[in-house]
Amino acid sequence: MKITIFGTWYVWLVTGTCLAEVWHEVMCIDIDQTKIDNLEKWIIPIYEPGLEELVIRNYKEWRLKFSTNPKEWVDFWRVIFSAVWTPPDKENNHKADLKFVKIVAKTVWENLEEYKVFINKSTVPVWTWELCEKIIREELEKRIPLSISPNGREATIIEFDIVSNPEFLREWTAIKDFMVPDRIVCWVENEKSKEIMKEVYKPFLRSYVNIIFTDIKSAEIIKYAANSFLATKLSFINEIANFAEKVWANISDISRWIWSDKRIWPKFLHAGIWYGWSCFPKDIQALIETWKEYWIDFKIISATEKVNKIQKVKVVEKLQKYIPDLKWKTISIWGLSFKPKTDDIRDAPSIDVINSLLDLWVKEIKAFDPVSINNMKTLFWNNEKVIFTENNYDALQNSDGLIILTEWDEFRMPNFNKMKELMNENIIIDGRNIWDKKEVEENNFIYESIGK
Repeated sequence: MKITIFGTWYVWLVTGTCLAEVWHEVMCIDIDQTKIDNLEKWIIPIYEPGLEELVIRNYKEWRLKFSTNPKEWVDFWRVIFSAVWTPPDKENNHKADLKFVKIVAKTVWENLEEYKVFINKSTVPVWTWELCEKIIREELEKRIPLSISPNGREATIIEFDIVSNPEFLREWTAIKDFMVPDRIVCWVENEKSKEIMKEVYKPFLRSYVNIIFTDIKSAEIIKYAANSFLATKLSFINEIANFAEKVWANISDISRWIWSDKRIWPKFLHAGIWYGWSCFPKDIQALIETWKEYWIDFKIISATEKVNKIQKVKVVEKLQKYIPDLKWKTISIWGLSFKPKTDDIRDAPSIDVINSLLDLWVKEIKAFDPVSINNMKTLFWNNEKVIFTENNYDALQNSDGLIILTEWDEFRMPNFNKMKELMNENIIIDGRNIWDKKEVEENNFIYESIGK
């Protein structure tokens, strides 16, 4: 099947590449010419294990193509995915900003000449499908007079269908999530578009995986609901961790016994600094603002967000227990991405920690991350106090304290003797609970983690 995908970065490239891998013919459209030029040179804009190999193979075999020209490809391709970013609108109470969704809908139908299926894969608020349909009809009406359909409704000569198909990709495991999905959710308008969606996803269906066809409002809400539930688990265990610290309990033991209950899944039940990521913060804020429009006070999810905000300052507060005045101190940071195996720094905890330390007039911050340094440099390129190092030990030179913000495997087995030789003060604040407290203290470090 011939498929066009409009989008940016993560979902756009992973979706397009995986569809090409199962022998669909895919064209990925983006407005950034530099990005497209780089992809055609096999320069991948994101870090995702296994993605580069798949992009190169499918590009070589002509199943995966890239372009900035929608007019050239819209009319040739039968199925059109919209996989654009829906960032929080900071000028409008952090509601989901749908400007890119609107642009794609308008662009597609400016160039439409025959029946297409428009599939929204972006995370969008309820009723977005109606917004897209309105834009499509307005654009078609500018070019083609209205006719009357058999059911008596006004319709354009060119037919189209809208489908909602939310994505459930996790960074670091995105390829597996797409190729071996645990669920595929769709809303379709009729049997024609339903059969097309079955054809799109036929290569991915197994005896234990089916396409779940549901109503439109459920399809648009489900991703927000899933992310809000996972975020709630994280805020819950962080609240328990803060209480555990007060009474000298151990959150690792508490978590372990909680998830031993077969009704409770252990994922997202590890205490630490607040959740970051591009999706959790923006989706929770967007869901809260959407429900305000319906006069609903969503107490649980609102509390989830409040707990997460409180958790932001924990690692800096812990550091100040041992260094009350951070002025003119050198602080090291290990880990900048919001989680390991990705270079994504959107809403990463490291950004807030660095800004907090700068507000406290530290002398310098020495930071290391295996893959996300270049992305972080774009945020702090003009601040001489923020120094990015070649490896994690270089970041410890003359350091007065170390903060761990990402649980990279590279950090799990440190050389404590080497660390002591490099650091001025042996203070470690472990925001991810990756080390054993007893072992670290036996190596003569002051060690603070979360909930222990």
